[in-house]
Amino acid sequence: MFCYQCQETAGCKGCRISGVCGKRPEVAAMQDLLIYVTKGISAVATGLRQEGKEVSREINHLVTFNLFATITNANFDEGSIRNQIALTLTRKEELLKQASHQGSLPEAALWNGEDKDYTAKAESTGVLSEPDEDIRSFKEMILYGLKGLAAYLRHANVLGKEDPEIDAFIQRTLAALLDSTLTPEALAALTLETGSYGVKGMGLLDQANTEAYGQPEITKVELGVRQNPAILISGHDLKDLEMLLQQTEGTGVDVYTHGEMLPGHYYPYFKKYRHFAGNYGNAWWKQPAEFESFQGPILMTTNCIVPPRPSYRDRLWTTGAAQYPGCRHIGEDASGHKDFSALIAQAKTCPAPKEIESGSIVGGFAHHQVLSLADKIVEAVKSGAVRRFVVMAGCDGRQGSRDYYTRFARELPEDTLILTAGCAKYRYLKLNLGNIGGIPRVLDAGQCNDSYSLALIALKLKEAFGLKDINELPIVYNIAWYEQKAVIVLLALLSLGVRNIHLGPTLPAFLSEHVAALLVEKFGIGTISTVEQDLKEMI
Repeated sequence: MFCYQCQETAGCKGCRISGVCGKRPEVAAMQDLLIYVTKGISAVATGLRQEGKEVSREINHLVTFNLFATITNANFDEGSIRNQIALTLTRKEELLKQASHQGSLPEAALWNGEDKDYTAKAESTGVLSEPDEDIRSFKEMILYGLKGLAAYLRHANVLGKEDPEIDAFIQRTLAALLDSTLTPEALAALTLETGSYGVKGMGLLDQANTEAYGQPEITKVELGVRQNPAILISGHDLKDLEMLLQQTEGTGVDVYTHGEMLPGHYYPYFKKYRHFAGNYGNAWWKQPAEFESFQGPILMTTNCIVPPRPSYRDRLWTTGAAQYPGCRHIGEDASGHKDFSALIAQAKTCPAPKEIESGSIVGGFAHHQVLSLADKIVEAVKSGAVRRFVVMAGCDGRQGSRDYYTRFARELPEDTLILTAGCAKYRYLKLNLGNIGGIPRVLDAGQCNDSYSLALIALKLKEAFGLKDINELPIVYNIAWYEQKAVIVLLALLSLGVRNIHLGPTLPAFLSEHVAALLVEKFGIGTISTVEQDLKEMI
């Protein structure tokens, strides 16, 4: 195997024996092949569009789901990935019957898998099948951006929001990644275009979430526990949270959020559920201990699965793109409805969660809420009460070096505000850093996809201050990354012209030396050093 799509990849070079995430080589191979056949069906779909023919929503959703299923820590189940490969090949053959010019299609569009030797095919279609290091670097960066974009698009789709233009771009770009004649210059342009569509995709999801559940508002979220049996929901899918709360109402079973599901508490819609108890635990990587002490069933709605301990594996359920061998999976019917009755029944047999912390945290500072405070924020900047905004969005991870972000936040001067989104916030959200004129110093916009809010806030502040360039704002970027959704956030910021982003705890392994140098030269991309040095440079 070879995989280097996440920040924790072995030696910051690539996992070759088994994934640091727990992914086995045979699973990695099937994920590579799923990406290959998804590029193939995308080439066929793109060709049909060029012929003036329509591509169905079913095909669009299939491509999006396939990309989402290969994100780090999402699907560890080889059998389900093989089934998805077979389904994609079947749908591709159906599309091929409509194509007028099959002779111009790439090999990936014509391979039908009839020999059923998926393993051998996977060996020849993985990351290293592209021999040129710089071309490979660009293509993988684009692919990982598309995976992140697909994750956000999938969440929007389940809430009834579609954008055929984004779907067409994803498929056109996947097909382009099969083209061996693309130059580094063409790939660099495609990288920025991917970021531009990332902004559109995050905007679509923001629209889907807020139309369904209201604008996030400043909310105090309880961290303690009650005495009822309970279900812990983790991941990112708010539609799953909605269905779970509906089905648990009146059952005597409470619902707690974990990890990236914390921002569910910020939406007005969910506040009507009295059994929506609070948030339990921290970032995704602390699952083994926190899922153990929770004692009830856990529902993983998306990626961020840590291979479960045997002691709670029978309490770990998956749904959507997430799957793990030996864990029960909850599917959906033709209308998208999911039946959580078996999960609820198990919860009723379990003891209440063990308390691991108490108190509360405050969040809900998405763009609508922050912009309602715009006059107050602008005045605070003009008066000198606020010297800098520090964007510390992104992902958390297991490495001890990530304590850097806790120390950085703690050492920031008292006249700085932290803008955050994603699970990176767990490194500093509970530090009690105080406030500036009643504005909390840590403003949590929500999930990683809510980084859109941070970009929108910056654009609105640029307008409020009458500036021509977003980089003239008193905003610095110190972003932690882990997986592919952070990649699309980075590309989105670059497409908006944001410069001098510090990215850590390491630069991505998929950046070749030459491509990394180009990003440094054009955008001032840098990594972190020491807290003291970075504070001096940024603040």
